[in-house]
Amino acid sequence: MQANTTDTAGGPTPAAVILPWERPPRAVGPDDRGASRAAEARLAEAVGLAASIGVAIVHSAVLPLRTRRPATLLGEGQVEASRVAIEQHGVQVVVVDAALTPVQQRNLERAWGCKVIDRTGLILEIFGERARTREGSLQVELAHLSYQRTRLVRSWTHLERQRGGFGFLGGPGESQIEIDRRLIDERIVKLKKELEQVRRTRGLHRKARGKVPYPVVALVGYTNAGKSTLFNALTGAGVYAQDQLFATLDPTMRAIRLPSGRTVILSDTVGFISELPTQLVEAFRATLEEVAAADVILHVRDASHPDTAAQRADVLHVLTEMAEGADAALDAHWEARVIEVLNKTDLMEAPPPANGEGTVAVSALTGDGLETLRAALDSRLAAGLVTEEFTVAPEDGASLAWLYEHGVVLDRLDADDVIRLSVRLSVADRDRFGQRGAA
Repeated sequence: MQANTTDTAGGPTPAAVILPWERPPRAVGPDDRGASRAAEARLAEAVGLAASIGVAIVHSAVLPLRTRRPATLLGEGQVEASRVAIEQHGVQVVVVDAALTPVQQRNLERAWGCKVIDRTGLILEIFGERARTREGSLQVELAHLSYQRTRLVRSWTHLERQRGGFGFLGGPGESQIEIDRRLIDERIVKLKKELEQVRRTRGLHRKARGKVPYPVVALVGYTNAGKSTLFNALTGAGVYAQDQLFATLDPTMRAIRLPSGRTVILSDTVGFISELPTQLVEAFRATLEEVAAADVILHVRDASHPDTAAQRADVLHVLTEMAEGADAALDAHWEARVIEVLNKTDLMEAPPPANGEGTVAVSALTGDGLETLRAALDSRLAAGLVTEEFTVAPEDGASLAWLYEHGVVLDRLDADDVIRLSVRLSVADRDRFGQRGAA
């Protein structure tokens, strides 16, 4: 389902964004997990999503939704008023920021005389354009096909033609819609097999990384919160970072050194979003696995955004779901590993409250607060350290170098035949050193 984002004149396709709005429940807890978002902020997000695929937004509107109509979702008056606006602005594509059934999508296309895509279709388009790794591309294609399969009920005439059957008796044959569905099913089976192989390979890579005794710090947050800009500011890397939604889809990892001299691996991940299409949950698998393996989770928030509380709630909701169920990816104590990073303070008149421990205020763009963030990382990692005594042979330079690189040597006593060291290091590093010695 590749969108055509240029019109016949060669310019960007004129598009409209319509938000059917049901007032959500009000916040119900101090942690903002029940926080509701304003209609204007949700519309602005939808406009940003649509603009990111290269269309020109010429009309946008919030339509209060009192009752969900099975045929069109919207009321008759709203459909007609939208039709008039669509004709006046020469709109060729309408993005409805809601989940539409195939019947609703078809009826709205007939009523408005143009292409209609819903929130799921729009996000699929964006993911299709941004995926770079083989796994990301396979996941997005699988999501596309799962979504398209439900859309085969649309009454395009070519889908109703029949082809002759096979065998001695012939038979009524297959209609085009049955052929299309069968081809999609075959491709889905093939994609799942390919994805399983890619995941096995990634599992081997993760196991190999586990032997490299560096703590892992994962960046998570709502899309466009500034994760990639922060990643670049901390690492000096050139990860693609733009003021657009889903600028990063595939996890990226770089090593950084903290003020204590400790080396950590920083992982940039895809941004979360509210009402993520179910077809794309699998596309988040790589990101979620990186988060689950992290020693520290940096929850990057756009503190300047009017909907920052609701965005925080959406991210916490995803992480909470990861920690529930029989196949939980996160352990039950994941919240103790989180540091909230209140980003984009350069866009605020007054900096948000921060305590330097569990909450840090920064501007990834200007660099303000980054040293405080590095110190907070050091402090959080140091809290999980233990002090151990080690005995190393003088000729075992590799073990000495290992302990100096991955721990803090508090005391050293050199004798003729042995070197005794008191080292502060993480429990995981202590175990790794023991396994290293056993090997």
